Amino acid sequence: METGIARHGSPEAAESRLHRGTNQSGMRDHNERLVLSLVRQHGSLAKSDIARMTGLSAQTVSVIMRELEDDRLLVRQAPLRGRIGQPSIPMALNPEGAFFIGLKIGRRSAELVLIDFLGNVRSMLQHSYRYPAPRETVEFALSGMTRMRGELTQAQDKRIAGLGIAMPFELWNWADTAGAPREIMDEWRHRDIRSDIQAQCDFPVYLQNDATSACGAELVFGQAGGARDFVYFYIGAFAGGGIVLNGRLFGGPTGNAGALGSMPVPGPDGKPTQLIDVASIAMLEKALNARGVEASHLWTSPEDWGEIGPELDLWIAGAAQALAYAIVAASSVIDFEAAVIDGWMPLSVRGRLVDAVRVAIGTIDGEGLKLPAVREGTVGIHARALGGASLPLSERFLIGSTTISRSA
Repeated sequence: METGIARHGSPEAAESRLHRGTNQSGMRDHNERLVLSLVRQHGSLAKSDIARMTGLSAQTVSVIMRELEDDRLLVRQAPLRGRIGQPSIPMALNPEGAFFIGLKIGRRSAELVLIDFLGNVRSMLQHSYRYPAPRETVEFALSGMTRMRGELTQAQDKRIAGLGIAMPFELWNWADTAGAPREIMDEWRHRDIRSDIQAQCDFPVYLQNDATSACGAELVFGQAGGARDFVYFYIGAFAGGGIVLNGRLFGGPTGNAGALGSMPVPGPDGKPTQLIDVASIAMLEKALNARGVEASHLWTSPEDWGEIGPELDLWIAGAAQALAYAIVAASSVIDFEAAVIDGWMPLSVRGRLVDAVRVAIGTIDGEGLKLPAVREGTVGIHARALGGASLPLSERFLIGSTTISRSA
């Protein structure tokens, strides 16, 4: 392990190692990330527990734990007494060990979030719009970061380890569906927003599909119930999703694996259509607008939509049927343990949707398949922004990082 010029256990040395890591990409050594992943999963662990779980020697684990403690990433807990021999000392993640920023760029709103090493939200900003414009989005991100960083101490600011951007890929293709001027949306085709923001940041900037990022938030911060293989749906302005295999987010070679919004499903007329054209909240907005109802509260008040009327009932029924077909189809390829559904919607609506999906699956011929348990997500409306923040966390401090775009 490199120690730098500063004293090994000093704050200066710890900050140097935090940003340098143990290789040129800034990632921790694999065994260090393995230890951090286990501690995150279990809350706190003693050295003997980690040695047993990993098969590493007690001496190796002791060296790793000491390094992570010196780097301010782990903190000692109260000794566990009552056992034979010396009391064991559990180690837990230090909330102040590192900070991460997440930027979600959606079709109707952008969010910026700052989290600590445990995933606790320290600050969050939101900006609603009719459609996303590149220049205004970059301005929101940069001004928001300035505001957030101004609320941190100097020591905390130095421990920001990265920013992750969660946004739809090929956003310019959604001009008509988003109701945006084509010339504005086409700017995204020629704009590298990651490079634009990276040029203003002294920490690495990452980029990932928004729905895949939401899936990553469920994996890192959610309560997966022990499931290591699950298919994930996030229902926002448009429906999308992601895949977790063997406890790891699977992005595929281009980062677009699990593009569930494009999955063919039966439409209202029985003809094939895409999941995005049935289960997206934009479809509910369209139905409300057709009745002359102003529906901006769908984007500005995701915690409470108020009384919507029969359009909500019809949307839930159609979305549930489409999601049920998507789950059955996905299960014919991968033997998933669970199908997780989350979204930009009130908890009561999410609960109704999941219940309706469970009922709808029972009407589909699943002979020869082991269908997954269908359950609600546990992260909620901010899953995409938190998923963005999880990108540098996962890439630099956990095992099982996914395929993401990163600055050089």
